[in-house]
Amino acid sequence: MKILITGNLGYVGSVLIKKLRSEYPEAELIGYDAGFFARNLTSRLVVPEIFLDQQIYGDVRHFPAELLDGVDTLIQLAAISNDPIGNKFEKVTFDVNHKAVIDIAKKAKDRGVKKIIFASSCSVYGMAEEAARTEFSDVNPLTAYAKSKVRSEQDLESLADHDFIITCLRFATACGMSDRLRLDLVLNDFVAGAYASEEITILSDGSPWRPLINVNDMARAIIWGHERDFRQGGNFLLVNTGSNHWNYQIKELAYSIHRILPHVKVSINQDALPDKRSYKVDFGLFEKLAPSHQPEYDLERTIRDLVEGLENMGFQDKNFRESEFIRLYVVNQLLKDRIIDNKLVKKESL
Repeated sequence: MKILITGNLGYVGSVLIKKLRSEYPEAELIGYDAGFFARNLTSRLVVPEIFLDQQIYGDVRHFPAELLDGVDTLIQLAAISNDPIGNKFEKVTFDVNHKAVIDIAKKAKDRGVKKIIFASSCSVYGMAEEAARTEFSDVNPLTAYAKSKVRSEQDLESLADHDFIITCLRFATACGMSDRLRLDLVLNDFVAGAYASEEITILSDGSPWRPLINVNDMARAIIWGHERDFRQGGNFLLVNTGSNHWNYQIKELAYSIHRILPHVKVSINQDALPDKRSYKVDFGLFEKLAPSHQPEYDLERTIRDLVEGLENMGFQDKNFRESEFIRLYVVNQLLKDRIIDNKLVKKESL
C-alpha cells in the first residue's frame, strides 16, 4: 500500500502521518510539502516525519506527476489554510487551493491512483442562521479560502468514477494539540490566551456558532476516507465531518475553558456587531457512514490536552498573536527575509 500526503508538514499532517503509521505499519508513506512551516515544531519529541518513508519538498502548483506512480491513495491537505492569509493573497489562495488541487487530481487519475481524500471545510456555509447545515444545504462562502474549497469540491465531483473514488471531508473548525501547533484557531487561541495572560478576550458578542473537531479525530476521519469504498456513499462523497455534540457558540468555548482554569477572566464585547461567520452543522451523514470512526475527543479533553501541551512547551508568550504560532506571521517573515516572493513562491537563490 502506498499513500501520498500533500501538505503533511502542517498542523493536521503532523498528527495524520503518525496515525497512518500506527494504523498501517507496512505502508509506504510519502509526504509532499513546500516546507514553509516545517521548523515550527512544538514538541520535544522526534519530528513527525520520522514516520514517513520519504519526505519531498515542492510546490503543489508544480507537482511532478511521476510521484503518483504506484500510489493507492492521495490525501490532499495542502492549502492556504486560513482567512487572514487568503485575504492578503487571494489569487494565490485560488491557485493553491483550487487549481493545484484539480491539476493533481487529474494527474492522479491518469496515473492509476484509486482514491483521493480532499480536506474541505464547513466554512463554506458562511452565515447560516437557520437550522444546522446538511450536505444538501446551500453554501454561502464568505472568504477566498471558503470559495476555493467550494470550487474544488465541484470540480472533483466530475472526476470521480467507479475506479477513482473521491471523498471530500467538510471538516468542522480544527482544534487541539499538534506537533506543529497553530494558535490562529478559535479554541487554541482562547486556551493560549487563558494560559499565558489569564484572560480570554472575545472581540465579538460571543453569539456566533462554530462546529469544532479535534485534530486527532480529523486524522481518524481521513483514515476512514482511505478505507471506504463506493458502497459507503458512492464514487464521490461530500460529507460534513465532525460531531453534533461539537456545535458551540463562541462564548461557550470561553466559559468551558474558565471551568477548567477558574482563575481566568472572560471578557466579551457585548456592543460588537454580530460576526457574519456563524453556522451550525448537521453531522448525521458522517455518523451513519462512519460509525467506527466517530470523534473520540470531547471539548473538555481537548482543552486539557492543550493546557498540558502548552505547559510542556514552557509557553509564556502573552504576545503569541505576533509569533510563529500564527500562520500569517510566518508567511510575513518569509516575505521579509526574501525567502519567498509575493506569489508565495520560494526564491531560486537565497
